[in-house]
Amino acid sequence: MAANHELAEAFSPCETFALAVLEVWDCTLPDNDGSHDHSHLMRVWRMVLKIAATEATADLELLAAATLLHDCVAVEKNAPNRAMASRLSAEAARRVLGRLGWPEERVAAVAHAIEAHSFSAGIEPRSLEAAILRDADRLDSLGALGIARTFYIAGRMESRLYDSADPFGGGRDLDDKSFALDHFAAKLLKLEAGLLTDQGRQIGRERTALMRSFIDDMRREIFFQ
Repeated sequence: MAANHELAEAFSPCETFALAVLEVWDCTLPDNDGSHDHSHLMRVWRMVLKIAATEATADLELLAAATLLHDCVAVEKNAPNRAMASRLSAEAARRVLGRLGWPEERVAAVAHAIEAHSFSAGIEPRSLEAAILRDADRLDSLGALGIARTFYIAGRMESRLYDSADPFGGGRDLDDKSFALDHFAAKLLKLEAGLLTDQGRQIGRERTALMRSFIDDMRREIFFQ
């Protein structure tokens, strides 16, 4: 398929391997979720490469597999089994890599990286590759793209922009399933503190500062300050 070739080519210098993965992929990205589509995979891969370039021992083939398959089982943000999404993707990745004849040790390493990338799963990375993937994926939730994805997802979930009585949750519990603005304080502004690589932390600081500036602008516009 042309889409597979386009995606594989974006995974240079591992494009040949990426195409092999896509040809045996037995799981599919949702075709109606613009926040977890091929463009998300391409952005995460570019960030993986940027971080890995500062880490001499990073295994690019392992990272390519983990990046391609980290969201390969789609679970909606408001689904009751959302915390299981990374484990389900890891299990699917095991099947894909097994069909490619990968040794179990490397399959397990990819599965761990996928499991540990998720914020909701609460699994700490035990390898450099897992740390790189987690940082790269979380950085895609920050900055201008993170803002865009937040409101895109809120629209898909039919959430409101903010609580008109208390927009910033100063006197209530945060509820990011109901209010898009709550998601910044509930999760996104916490991501910077959990970044694991030097390169990831540097980029995270820049992107988090941009988000804080956006929130300040929202505050001024909501209250006409």
